[in-house]
Amino acid sequence: MKAQQLLLPIIVLTIATAGLNVASGQGRKEQRAPMTFTNPDMHDPVMAVGEDGRYYIFSTGMGVGVISSSDMKEWRFERPVLAQAPQWAMDSVPGYRGHTWAPDIIYHNGLWHLYYSCSTFGKNGSAIGHAVNKTLDPTSPDFKWEDKGVVIVSHRNIDNWNAIDPNVIIDGRGCPYMTYGSFWDGIQLIQLSDQDMQTPLTKPVTIARRSVAPVELGKIKFTKEPAGTIEAGDNAIEAPFIIKRGKYYYLFVSFDYCCRGENSTYKTVYGRSKKVTGPYLDKEGRPMEYGGGTYLYGPDETNFGIGHCSVYEIDGEYYFVSHAYLREYDGRSKLFIRKLQFDKKGWIIAQ
Repeated sequence: MKAQQLLLPIIVLTIATAGLNVASGQGRKEQRAPMTFTNPDMHDPVMAVGEDGRYYIFSTGMGVGVISSSDMKEWRFERPVLAQAPQWAMDSVPGYRGHTWAPDIIYHNGLWHLYYSCSTFGKNGSAIGHAVNKTLDPTSPDFKWEDKGVVIVSHRNIDNWNAIDPNVIIDGRGCPYMTYGSFWDGIQLIQLSDQDMQTPLTKPVTIARRSVAPVELGKIKFTKEPAGTIEAGDNAIEAPFIIKRGKYYYLFVSFDYCCRGENSTYKTVYGRSKKVTGPYLDKEGRPMEYGGGTYLYGPDETNFGIGHCSVYEIDGEYYFVSHAYLREYDGRSKLFIRKLQFDKKGWIIAQ
């Protein structure tokens, strides 16, 4: 994947502050350099390389937070994507007022496509929206985010899935697919129209779960689909992200619990498949649809939990981008970036 087409999630703070005018000693106004920072607070980051060569990270925040950097080390605030909460989203999702979750971004057919989540905590009355822009460079005359409205909605007490945490990938045939989901019946996959990158062409299909009843298939213990429930239950899985490398598609998901500070237990696991539609198998051959997943990152001596990742290839190297709940900061959510390597069989070696 070319660098200018990469989407490296980097979590963004929910404030935009750049280009503040201050008075100099001579009484004339000068423009203060944008405030920069390292080790930013982050949640649900994704990243892209803009036309200006800067790295842009989009994350959970009011209107979708945005930060940018020339080196992925020192960051500055940019304006949020959504100047105000979309009316369609407030009408569709009771309680949503603009705090927008877990975006994704991809460049396709001459436009940047940004997908975002509208929801309230612990409920699956949710919606995924879609906005487009010709450029990510805020200084360009072509810079303008245009909200295109809803992609898909989940309804409380009706749908057994949750329309949040979108990720879009273009398969080998040029067809866009969106994966999404959190708790309930796990991670869903739909195909989108290539014409508008928004209209679902298929019904949701579950491709990964965390917790389901055990069942033995042959000599290997797997799990089977849960009974038709419309409760979140303990199926603690969310934040899917798919990449293509060689002959395999890799599906990354987060197990267990985010957003609890010192009590966060996020873990990142993955599996792979030769088809974007799956089935995705872990290193031991367990289907992710039945609870499988090879451990990649999670609680350690530095972090209470690590999850909600995105993965990108940049200049021939692969980068894992997520947020981590740092012990040093009492469980505050911070940006977490690491390089990934693959062994001779195509399995990931974490750094």
